[in-house]
Amino acid sequence: MKRFLLLTTAALAVVSLSAQKLVIKGSDTLGAKLVPMLAEDYKARNAGVTFEIAAEGSTTGIAAIIDTTAQIGMSSRRAKPTEMSAGTAKGITLKPTVVAYDGIGVIVNGASPVGALTKRQVEQIFAGDITDWSQVGGPAGKISVYTRNTSSGTYADFKELAMKKRDYAPSSQKMAGNEQIAAEVAKNANGIGYVGLAYLTDPGIKTVSIEGSLPTEKTVIAKSYPYARPTFYYTNGEPVGEAAKFVEFTLSDEGQKVVRKVGFVPVRPLN
Repeated sequence: MKRFLLLTTAALAVVSLSAQKLVIKGSDTLGAKLVPMLAEDYKARNAGVTFEIAAEGSTTGIAAIIDTTAQIGMSSRRAKPTEMSAGTAKGITLKPTVVAYDGIGVIVNGASPVGALTKRQVEQIFAGDITDWSQVGGPAGKISVYTRNTSSGTYADFKELAMKKRDYAPSSQKMAGNEQIAAEVAKNANGIGYVGLAYLTDPGIKTVSIEGSLPTEKTVIAKSYPYARPTFYYTNGEPVGEAAKFVEFTLSDEGQKVVRKVGFVPVRPLN
């Protein structure tokens, strides 16, 4: 009996040593749909690997690399100089890897008659200069602006790409994720917000064209859509171990096909 217990204990030890847990934190844009799907495909090919995925905003992903609480940080924006310095102070080198391209789509309620806006109108709406739909060709009604929260990379990127770094309107309502913004706009006839490419088909919303351009794979690649951007994995220097294998899988043809399936734009042409 004692021999059996010893053998069982040894076997369990071998299993625990072979099992790998990959902790990934950060961007909701990547972490709500894309990375979980990549993780499922990866686990099907690599027995014994488990994942802990926390999608709470790009800022949290970069912070997790600096604090060494994750092997991969998901981010829909580039690390800020202050974050790079904070990493350096702790001996951390923040290394970005572009894993997909995205286009931030401006969305309105599916029943809204407004289907097109200029870049200037988008800036003025989200900054609070334009407050009524009648000012942009719609029926009279107070505009309800929905944005991401301040830890979001999309929050920062949209300020950069669409608002000339201006502050959001004080009345804007901050949401935790893309799906929450889409859900609120779908419920509110006067709502407007923004989401990543993978969320533009959520029910009850429609995408507004900007200067005549809609966010699609073609317009994002050509950069003819004004709110196109890369998305990233951050690691501490070159990734190692299971993290390196997962990054490699994400960039492989199989991984990039998942990128396209979810609704993002692959980093290179696929067969």
